[in-house]
Parts: sequence; structure tokens; C-alpha cells
Amino acid sequence: MGRLLPGSCTGAYHRRAVRSRRIRRILESPAYRRADRDIDFLDDNDVRGTRLQLDYLKTELNLRRQGIEQTIVVFGSTRIWDPVVAKERVADLHTALEKTPGDAALTEALAIAKRILANSNYYTVAREFAALVGKSGEGPDDTRVTVMTGGGPGIMEAANRGAYDAGAKSIGLNITLPHEQNPNSYIAEELAFSVHYFAFRKLHFLLRARALVAFPGGFGTLDEVFETLTLIQTGTIEPLPVILVGEDFWGRALDFDFLISEGVIAAGDRQLFSYAETAEQIWTEICAWHRDAGQALLYDLHCSDQR
Repeated sequence: MGRLLPGSCTGAYHRRAVRSRRIRRILESPAYRRADRDIDFLDDNDVRGTRLQLDYLKTELNLRRQGIEQTIVVFGSTRIWDPVVAKERVADLHTALEKTPGDAALTEALAIAKRILANSNYYTVAREFAALVGKSGEGPDDTRVTVMTGGGPGIMEAANRGAYDAGAKSIGLNITLPHEQNPNSYIAEELAFSVHYFAFRKLHFLLRARALVAFPGGFGTLDEVFETLTLIQTGTIEPLPVILVGEDFWGRALDFDFLISEGVIAAGDRQLFSYAETAEQIWTEICAWHRDAGQALLYDLHCSDQR
């Protein structure tokens, strides 16, 4: 092949081709990506501060745009199912155990399934309660006071479902987990969020909260209950009603009398929460708390009906 002459057409074509390849490589280089579109860069440990800001800001701005002013936050176990589903699970395990009688794993699973079935009443109560909140507004576009959950299954699904039953919108704050957590199907599409950090999920739970309603649950529920009680106890946030649903469960799970007798909490700390059993009792407790505190829910949404 002959040498390319500086002024030849072939030489000019070759130089253009080389420049084109180099420009293409530059455009495809990770270094050239705009920072706000570079996922690898945004996932870098050194960019955690920026991710924290974004985690807060996206949810916050969307809540403002949707007119969310106050929230009723509902927590509870992901493992307490719809009574229909819970009953089917017990029936399936009975059938499996009949085929392999004496199977220890199946026997244990059946015992737990029976407890979940017994506790599935809480799913119904959560659903009924959220429907009450949903009906307290002025239609599906009235989002001033809105139910907020963690957006997952179990009690969270029940609460979002109750609001959906009432024709109201509700909020779901999913969290990024090692095992994927999908949102339940009852969250309003424009109020379904995926949050990266637990810290900012908790922040959004309490920023607009006018009540915390905690149904029976595990570590996550206990974490949210204790954190909220601690923030109220220390005066870090404005007081709000904390309703523990199911006194028998909470009395066995948390022995407050023992904590008082040991001197690690004050007797007056019992006043930081109350118990309820039914949807109507939960709503009455919330309305009574705000009325007594002189801090009625926004526009006194049907709380007057509970006097």
C-alpha cells in the first residue's frame, strides 16, 4: 500500500475517519457522561452526600405538588395477610401435611400460618381505618390529609387498599432492599416513591405526620414505633398521637410496666401512646388527641363527627 500524500483525497478521508472514531470513543467514554446522567458516578461512595439530597428532594417536591399537607402514617407487619389469602395458606399446608404426616417443617409452618390467620383481623382493621381517613376528605383529589405507608405488602397493603376502597389517594414509600420490594397495587401512581436510604424514608414518614398508627409487626414496625416515641419524649418533634392497635399483642411484645419498674422510662411516658382495637376507635383516638391538644386535624376533617 502506497504512502498517503498529505494533500490527497485518500489521505483526507483517512484523517476524517480517524477523527470520527476518536470523537465516537470520547462520546462513549464514562468520563464524558454528564454527571446527572452518569449512574455509575451517582452510585459512587464519594457521591453519597448528593444521593442523600436527591433522596429527600424528589419525594418532598412531589408531595408538595400533589397537595399533601398532613399524613396519617400506618405501620405493621408485611406478613399479616388478607384473611382470604391467610385461610388459603392454612388449607394448603393442611393438605401438604396430610400427604407427609409428621413432617416437622410443615408442622411448624402450619402453626405459624394459623397465627397469621388469627392475626389477619388486623388486615381488615387497617383497611377499614384507612377507608375512614379516605372518606374524611372531599373526594379523590383532596389529598390534604392522606394515608401514608411503607408501600409494601401486609398491613401496608391493607391501609393503601382501604384508601383505594374509599376512592381516595394514598402514599407508599418503598425502600431499596437487597431483596426487591415491589409496591402494592393500591398506592396512587403519582404518590408511589422508591427511597434509597432508610433515614430519609423515616424523615418523610414524620415530616407531615399527624398520627402514627402501629399494627402488630416485627423489627421494622418496632423500630418506627420506638424512634417516634423517642423523638416525642425528647421534644425533638412536635407531639402527635401514637396508636398501638391490638393491646394484647403490644402488651406481650413490649412490657412497659417492666421498663417503668426498672426506672429506664418514667411512668408519665405511658401517656405518649394509647391502644385501640377497631378502626372507629383508632379514628376517635386521633381526633380526640388533636382536639384536646388544640391542634385539630387540617380543616377538622370530620373529626367533629367523633365528639
